Amino acid sequence: MSLLSVENLSIRFRTGDGFVHAVNDVSFDIEPGQKLAVVGESGSGKSQIALSIMGLLAKNGRASGRVMFGGQDLLQMSQPQLNKIRAKDIGMIFQDPMSSLNPYMRIERQLGEVVEQHEGLSRREARKRVLEVMEAVQIPDARNRLRAYPHEFSGGMRQRIVIAMALICKPKLILADEPTTALDVTVQAQIMNLLDEIQQEMGTAIMLITHDLGVVAGFCDDTLVLYGGKVMEQATTLQIFDAPGHPYTRGLLRAVPNIHEVAGELSAIPGSPPNQTQPPSHCPFGPRCVDALDSCAQALPDLENWKAGKRACLRPVEELS
Repeated sequence: MSLLSVENLSIRFRTGDGFVHAVNDVSFDIEPGQKLAVVGESGSGKSQIALSIMGLLAKNGRASGRVMFGGQDLLQMSQPQLNKIRAKDIGMIFQDPMSSLNPYMRIERQLGEVVEQHEGLSRREARKRVLEVMEAVQIPDARNRLRAYPHEFSGGMRQRIVIAMALICKPKLILADEPTTALDVTVQAQIMNLLDEIQQEMGTAIMLITHDLGVVAGFCDDTLVLYGGKVMEQATTLQIFDAPGHPYTRGLLRAVPNIHEVAGELSAIPGSPPNQTQPPSHCPFGPRCVDALDSCAQALPDLENWKAGKRACLRPVEELS
């Protein structure tokens, strides 16, 4: 049985310009201990999927479909019901650690109140757990930094604090939303290595949301490629890198600099993402696709089985450029 099963998830936002169709009929499963990457350009719907799972969509947002966790549909739960699952069973690492932490609260209290609420620990027991998890995420001199405020930590250390907050109740699933975006390359590598060590030690499943395929390589078991709120391709990460089956996936991979090639112009996908207030009835990537067929402007391709995964494309793989 899957740990998390997302079935035909669609997300709409009511705006002054009409409804924005952020996510359209997305389905995927996450197994216990699995590391799944959700990749795509900004605006493809990655973060909104995570927020809908946590019940944290903006007030003008509505989600339909099913998100099954522990035999319950998270989309049908009330906020008090979701509060019992958040942090305890599903943790989330938000994109900006500074906005995720209360600048007026010491780190000990920010992390401690999570286990006090969900596990009923005393203040003294909570302090011990906080110290353990801070040491687990490799915060130097953790005991003497318990009473520090967020601004007293560097960006990389703040990200470790946010990871500690997501881990403190030992959840079954962690949603990591762009956990390395604001960090330099060296710290990025440290954070990804830390997440990998934690996953192996605790067996926690991770859904990694990123636009950077370079971060995915060597970390995730499987990859889901989103474009215009729809799944373009889903396969093992090895297959995605070795034999991508969708033109959009190939475009993303070509945009990743290769240290083994002579420096030159970076490859970019021409055009712009679709206007999600008027989602196309045909392939959303068609207008930007160098391999598009005439039929691509007339039909919305189904997500069909291909090798060890699935892809949504009308052109045969052997004809892709």
